[in-house]
Amino acid sequence: MGSGNGPSFWRHQRVVVTGGAGFLGKVLVGQLKRKGCRAVFVPRAREYDLRKESAIKRLLRHTKPDMVIHLAAVVGGIGANRENPGRFFYDNLIMGAQLMEQARLFKVSKVVAIGTICAYPKFCPVPFKEDDLWQGYPEETNAPYGLAKKMLLVQSQSYRQQYGFNSIYLLPVNLYGPGDNFSLDSSHVIPALIRKCVQAGRRGDKSVTVWGTGKATREFLYVDDAASGIILAAEKYNASDPVNLGAGFEISIKDLAVLIAGLTGFKGKIFWDSSKPDGQPRRCLDTSRAYKEFGFKAKTGFEEGLKKTIKWYMHASK
Repeated sequence: MGSGNGPSFWRHQRVVVTGGAGFLGKVLVGQLKRKGCRAVFVPRAREYDLRKESAIKRLLRHTKPDMVIHLAAVVGGIGANRENPGRFFYDNLIMGAQLMEQARLFKVSKVVAIGTICAYPKFCPVPFKEDDLWQGYPEETNAPYGLAKKMLLVQSQSYRQQYGFNSIYLLPVNLYGPGDNFSLDSSHVIPALIRKCVQAGRRGDKSVTVWGTGKATREFLYVDDAASGIILAAEKYNASDPVNLGAGFEISIKDLAVLIAGLTGFKGKIFWDSSKPDGQPRRCLDTSRAYKEFGFKAKTGFEEGLKKTIKWYMHASK
């Protein structure tokens, strides 16, 4: 499979998108269809449990894909990671390992494996460069998840070396946008802060409490940009060197909370619960490889993306 050229490339592709009904998946599937991809199949967990080899074989036999984009993951925020390290490790590892092996056996032309920013070492030099992935152990609270997803990179590289199998490995930074998970138990920081501020404002609360010290930094990528990056890589990139997908900026959680409070109209105080963990101290990606290899650059400004996300949540939570 050589470099693509837009719509004509996608028109003839049969694509399976695991996790295609999820937050990122829905946006990605929508973009694929707009690019003229007529055969997109989204396996649902109740019909295809991707932890079972028999279900993966049935899926590939039934759909005969040219490409598999593997977005499916068992995932959550810091709290969920701390409570489920065993499940997050096993489910993610077994799904990825079996899916890539069966894709090879079924002679699928290309697998696009989506890794995670949690695979990076805890004290990785900032901005994170792909070549630093192996320079240390990941942050402890999400290491089981991060390492399970990192095995897809090892598998991708070793399968290319031994079998000439075409798979790529992408590392998207924290995503956000309309349709995100706003559950208090398992959501990530942006939806959690939006929900807290909006609900507090509606109740007339004088304050909200946020986990950690606020000193940690994060980088965020708008979900539509992430989907565009994955599609560009799927079309144009054919090597097993890992590639970051990010927006190339970092913001402290404290500044983020103040920004979201302002955009949601919450006027109260923000208290920090420093008995709760911060997670990784800093996160910011070097995004130059994605631009060099397949011309990807994030387009959505951070405040613009936040406004769209807040608007969506305020409407959805009425």
